[in-house]
Amino acid sequence: MNTSQLDRYTLKHYTRLMISFFGCLVVLSIFQYTTLYFKGVLDSIFNVSFLIAVVHQIGFTSIMGIVLVFPFNFWENLRPRYGFNLLFVTLILLLIIEAMLIAYYCTTLVPLGADLLGYSFSDIKTTISNSGSWTMSLYLLAGVFFIVALFFAFYKVTSRLYHKISRMYPFTIILFSLFVATLFTDGKPINQNKSQYLAVNLYTSTTEDHSYSADVEYPLIKRPGNDDVIGKYFKLKEEKPNIVFLMVEGLGRDFVGEGAEYEGFTPFLDSLSTKSLYWENCLSNTGRTFGVIPSLFGSLPFGTSGFMELDEYPNKLTLFSILKNNGYHTSFYQGTTGSFDNVEKFLRSENIDFMLDKSGFGKNYELAEENSGGFTWGYPDKELFRKSMSIERSKEQPRLEVYMTISTHEPFTPPNQDHYEEMVKNILSRRSYDSKTEKVIEKNDNIFASLLYTDEALKWVMEAYKTHPNYDNTIFVITGDHRLIPIPMRNEISRFHVPLMIYSPMLKNTRKMSAIASHFDVTPTILALLNGKYEMKMPKKVAWLGGTLDDSQEFKGTKDIPLMRNKNQLEDFVSGNKFFSNGNTFEIDENMDLSSAFSGGSKLESKLEGFTAMNAYVTANNKIIPDSLTIFTVQKEKFTDSEIVWINSVYNGKNSDKAYITARDLAFKKEYDRSLLLCRYILSEVPGNIDARILTGRINGWRGNYDKSIEILKQCINENPEYIDSYSALFDVYYWSGKYREALDLIEVVEQNSSSANEISDKISRARALASKNGIIASVQQ
Repeated sequence: MNTSQLDRYTLKHYTRLMISFFGCLVVLSIFQYTTLYFKGVLDSIFNVSFLIAVVHQIGFTSIMGIVLVFPFNFWENLRPRYGFNLLFVTLILLLIIEAMLIAYYCTTLVPLGADLLGYSFSDIKTTISNSGSWTMSLYLLAGVFFIVALFFAFYKVTSRLYHKISRMYPFTIILFSLFVATLFTDGKPINQNKSQYLAVNLYTSTTEDHSYSADVEYPLIKRPGNDDVIGKYFKLKEEKPNIVFLMVEGLGRDFVGEGAEYEGFTPFLDSLSTKSLYWENCLSNTGRTFGVIPSLFGSLPFGTSGFMELDEYPNKLTLFSILKNNGYHTSFYQGTTGSFDNVEKFLRSENIDFMLDKSGFGKNYELAEENSGGFTWGYPDKELFRKSMSIERSKEQPRLEVYMTISTHEPFTPPNQDHYEEMVKNILSRRSYDSKTEKVIEKNDNIFASLLYTDEALKWVMEAYKTHPNYDNTIFVITGDHRLIPIPMRNEISRFHVPLMIYSPMLKNTRKMSAIASHFDVTPTILALLNGKYEMKMPKKVAWLGGTLDDSQEFKGTKDIPLMRNKNQLEDFVSGNKFFSNGNTFEIDENMDLSSAFSGGSKLESKLEGFTAMNAYVTANNKIIPDSLTIFTVQKEKFTDSEIVWINSVYNGKNSDKAYITARDLAFKKEYDRSLLLCRYILSEVPGNIDARILTGRINGWRGNYDKSIEILKQCINENPEYIDSYSALFDVYYWSGKYREALDLIEVVEQNSSSANEISDKISRARALASKNGIIASVQQ
C-alpha cells in the first residue's frame, strides 16, 4: 500500500463527520428549546416536541449524508484529504447557518422561509440585532467558535466507535432509510430543521405555477359599494370630518378588550372599545408591518413580497388620494425612518401633503433607548404624539392624519422602563391568570411594560386632540398592524387577529361587532360613510379586495380574506368561517379558536391558488385599474438609454448611500452633470435620501444658481429640521450670494431645531461677523 492510499480518508472517517454533525444539530436544538423555555414560550425543554426535533435532525443529517458522500469520495480519490477538508468546511458552514436561523426563530417565533426573498440582509440583521437582548448578539458572535470546537470534540469522541461503524456498510442505505422515515413524522416549525425548512420553502416558492388566465383585463374592477353600514351610528356635521388613524405596532386582539388572553395591559383601549364601534374579530391581512398601509388604505393586492416592495407601483386608488382629491390635507406621522419598508416611497406616490419621520423631530424630543449595538428605531410613541400635536392645523381644511407607532416593537425598551415593569408586577399580583399565562408575562415583562406605555401614550394623544381645532368633528380609527410576534400564539390565525375601533364624539350609539372582518374593508367603509353624507368626487369604479365592514353582533364569516404571513409567504386564506393554512383546513369558532384539521379543503386551496395567480398578474402587469381611473399618476423620472447605461455602471440599485458617495466624489471632481444625474436617479428610487438632495442644492450653489439652491436646502430643513448638513450647506450659499441678513436669521432656526449646531459653530460665527460688518445687527437692534 503506497503513502497516498494510507493518507486517504475512508467511509469510516466520513461517518464520524456525519455523526459529529448530528451531535451539533442536537445541541443547537437544545439551545433553541432552552431559549424558548426561558422566554416563557415553552412549558418544558425536553418534551415530545423536542424528540420530534431530534428525529428531524436525524432526517436532515441523513439527506446531507447522502448528498455529500459523492463529492467526498470524488475528491478523496482525486487527491487525498481534499474530500475530508471540503466536507469538514461544508458541515461547519451548514451548522453556522442553522444556528443563525435558530436565533432568528427564537427572536421572531417564525422560521425564515420563502419570505427571505422579500427581505434584504439588512432587514434580517436589524430584526435579530434588535431582539431586545444584547446576549443574542453575543451568541451569534461566539457561536462560530463554539460550533467549531463542538464539532472537533464530537469528532474526537467518535474515534471510539470505529469497530461499530465498520459493520454499518453500506452507510448510505442506512442514511436513506432514516431520511425516508422522517418524511412520515409530522413536523411543525419549532421542531423542523430550520435550514431544511428554508430550502424547501424557497424551492416551493420559486417553482410554484402562478400563471393566470385572465377572462378580463382588469379582474378586480367593480363599482364602489353604496352600502353605508356605519352612517346610522353617527350624527355627522355639515363639514366633512377629520379622519385620524392610529396604527399600533403589534396590537393583537389577545391584549385588548373583553376576554383578551393577556387582559389588563391596555386599560385605556379596553375602556375605549366600550365607547366605540368595535370589531373584535378583525384580521390584519399581513402578519408583519410591511402590508398594513396598502391593505388598510388601499384594499390592495400583495404582489410577490408585499405591495410596497414592488419596483414600480401599478395604478391604484387609496384613501389618501381619494380624500386629497376631495379637499383633504393628508399627513403621515411615525417615529422611525420613512424609508423602512418603502413607506415614504408609497406615500409620495399618493402625493401626500406632509410626512414626519425620525429625521424631522428636532432637539426637543428624546430618542428611544439604544440597544447594545447603538441602534434605535427612533422616537417612542409619546414623543411622536407630542411632536405631531405641536404642528399647527388648519380649522378650515379637513384632514386625514395617519400614525404608525413603534414602542411595542423589539427591543421593547419604553421610556421609564422600571416604572412600567413595576406596573406589570402589580397587575400580576392583582389578577388571577392561569399558570402558563402568568409565566409568559413574567418572562416577557418588558413587552407588557411596553404595552402599558403605549396605552398611556394613546390616552395622552386622545386627550391632546380635544384641544385642537374641530375635535368634535373628528373620527378616530384604531387598529393593530399584526399581533405581537414574540408572545406565544394560541393558533395559526392569532398573528392576524387584531382589534378595530372607530371612535368619535359624533357617535350616537356604540356597538360591539363579532362578524369576521379585515383591514381590506376599512377604506371602502370610510368612503361609503362620507359619500352617503357629502358630495364626494368618487371614482366610478374601484378595485378593492374588500367590501364594507359587517356590523353584525353575531359571530359569522361571509368574506374571502387572503392573508400574507410574511413577505413572499401567501399560504393562508379565510373563507367564511373556514381557515386554510399550510395545506390544512380548520373551522373558526366565535372565540377565533380553530378546530382540529379536517379534510375537504380543496375548495379553499383552489381559492387561494386562484387569488395567488390573480395577485401576481395584476401587480406585475399594472392591471389593478386603468390609467383613466387614476387620481395621481406616479411620475417616474425619465432617463435616456445612454444615461441608464452609465448609471448602471456606477450604481447597482441596492445601496443608495454608496451611490451618494459616488455622486459626492464626482461633485468634488467638478463633474457636476454626472453628479446631478446620479442624484436624480437616487431620488427617483429613494425620495427621502436627504444627502442626495443636499448635494443637489450645493451643486446649484457652486454653479451660481443661488435661488434654486436656497429653495432646495430650505425644503430639506423644513422636512428634516434636526439634520445639520442642510444648515451647513445653506450658510455657505448665503455666504456666497451675499445674503447676510438671511444667514443671521438662520442662526436662530438652527439653534432652535438642531442639537448639532455646535458642529457648524465656525459658519455661525462667520454669519454673525459678516452681519455685524455690514451693519445688519445694528439696524435690527434699532
